[in-house]
Amino acid sequence: MKLYAPEYYRDFTCIADKCRHSCCIGWEIDIDSATYEKYRNLASPYGKTVKESIDASGETPCFKLSEGDRCPHLNENGLCRIIINEGEELLSNICREHPRFYNDTPRGKEVGLGLSCEEAARIILSSDGYLNITEIGDTEGDISSEYCSITKRDRLYSIISDRSVPYRNRLDAAYREFGVSPNVLDDGSWRELLDRLEYLDPSHRELFSSVYSSNTDSPAESEKALERALAYFAYRHLSGAEDEGDERMALGFSFFCERLLASLVKSDPQRDITEYARILSEELEYSPDNTEAIKLEFLF
Repeated sequence: MKLYAPEYYRDFTCIADKCRHSCCIGWEIDIDSATYEKYRNLASPYGKTVKESIDASGETPCFKLSEGDRCPHLNENGLCRIIINEGEELLSNICREHPRFYNDTPRGKEVGLGLSCEEAARIILSSDGYLNITEIGDTEGDISSEYCSITKRDRLYSIISDRSVPYRNRLDAAYREFGVSPNVLDDGSWRELLDRLEYLDPSHRELFSSVYSSNTDSPAESEKALERALAYFAYRHLSGAEDEGDERMALGFSFFCERLLASLVKSDPQRDITEYARILSEELEYSPDNTEAIKLEFLF
């Protein structure tokens, strides 16, 4: 099966100890069954440490997080002791793949980079490579998806990338084209919904719910980044739609996230939009419950 990715995908490399927001802190780190068996059979000096760090009491084995919710194998320099002592091939699937995500499409599988990763966010918001989704190789598996949203995604890209048209007009044209808009709820209702969601950082509840507006003016210097962010959300959520309902919810979620990002930027233009995008993705996209709560508002 063919594997496809946006042009910017090949620019990504984990920045490890240079990352200010390590993915090895604050997240439960699951261990897939194949890697778990490898860990159980480790006979190397570091193998005992690995075995003792695993909590296998639940349905899925995971690492016991240390103080500050740090992975027990993250050293003081922000580097992975498993890689240092055992090699990268001993990483579990989630550690090896993050921040990548995959979607099945009728032509093959698509891979992308998650916006919650600091380096991925920097690349995504600084590149027009979203317009070029190219074949990058082959991957295992068979094509399982019959429903195709790629043509609608391409149409969306065509609309939002036309920089001869003012950015706000491009957004309105996209809303009309697909019959989906964040204005399905008024700002007050969206703020109430944002206040009800779960958050990794409690301060983000007040931040999101206090600034959101579907009709906020986008700071001119942020418009290219907002365009690229919208393209990213569509690539991640629209590409894997399985029917028209999925498609509508994915478009609505994408439009809503772009408006929330614009609202955050307007609330404090001095703060880097990349950081706003990262926390938005971390809080909304990486919580299935939060994503579903927002998407369901567009299903009618």
